Amino acid sequence: MADALVVTEKGSKAQLLEIDEQEFFHGSGGDEAVDLDVLFSGINYKDGLALLGRPGVVREWPLVAGIDVVGRVSASGSPRFGVGDLVVLTGDGIGESRHGGLATRARVRPDALIALPDGISPQRAAAIGTAGFTAMLAVLALEDAGVTPDAGEVLVTGAAGGVGSLAVSLLSSRGYMVVASSGRVQEQGAYLRGLGASDVIERAPLGEPGKPLQGQRWAGAIDSVGSHTLANVLAQTTYGGTVVACGLAQGGDLPTTVMPFILRSVTLTGANSVEAPLALRERAWAALAAELDLDALDSMTETVPLTGALEVAERILDGKVRGRTVVDPAL
Repeated sequence: MADALVVTEKGSKAQLLEIDEQEFFHGSGGDEAVDLDVLFSGINYKDGLALLGRPGVVREWPLVAGIDVVGRVSASGSPRFGVGDLVVLTGDGIGESRHGGLATRARVRPDALIALPDGISPQRAAAIGTAGFTAMLAVLALEDAGVTPDAGEVLVTGAAGGVGSLAVSLLSSRGYMVVASSGRVQEQGAYLRGLGASDVIERAPLGEPGKPLQGQRWAGAIDSVGSHTLANVLAQTTYGGTVVACGLAQGGDLPTTVMPFILRSVTLTGANSVEAPLALRERAWAALAAELDLDALDSMTETVPLTGALEVAERILDGKVRGRTVVDPAL
């Protein structure tokens, strides 16, 4: 038997249930399924939506929630993994269309599963989770686009959230001049500067409708907000700059024109943590292991039991959580 946070039906909040894992997970993970003793999981914005029964995340019911899982292999049908291996999985549909990691036991397919990198503990891997993985994908996208630290200021929107906090830290460690945008400048300004932001700006002006072309400021940007915020970021990006979109906290619309792309050769690209191929996953996690300031990670992380996940979900959707939340099912 296992304890799990289960979304039982469409529109319902998750419930902490005791499940018969063999029956509940029957058919999950495919022919090469890997069974895990869950060591840690995490709570992301998507998890907040799923746990509270909001639309847009969960697509199968009943479903164990949780888009991240870090665990120890207890049984494996995959030649890539053996019993006792420590592994991490983010995205790949878990917590959305496949059973996820907010449980004491999990069964996953091996396609996107990777070995826990050396130098990162299971708890820290969960703190990194989808948020840190997404942030690193975005940083790598800027690197691949040729946005170098000497190119100018790089903006991070939604900077006090999980993705934003880790993006600020990662960019700063690479030598970028990072400007953090937040709706909680007075409350979170010192925190964001402590992560490496050279400046912290109020999010409100970016969130309002703006002109399609504005004064050029950003050599690059990582945006987790979308809608008018992303449109204004594009309008303020310098010639040849790149903006990486990785979230839609304000909305999934993009009220802009083709002008930033044609007149300033701005590139808009995305960071997709769910469907990232295995080679990119391994590249991103290797970079995280090599570059992430673990003390900074610890400073932005809180740990809760499974029973505390719903309360954290409420705070995430209310914009009252900063950094990362780890779930320890043993608590």
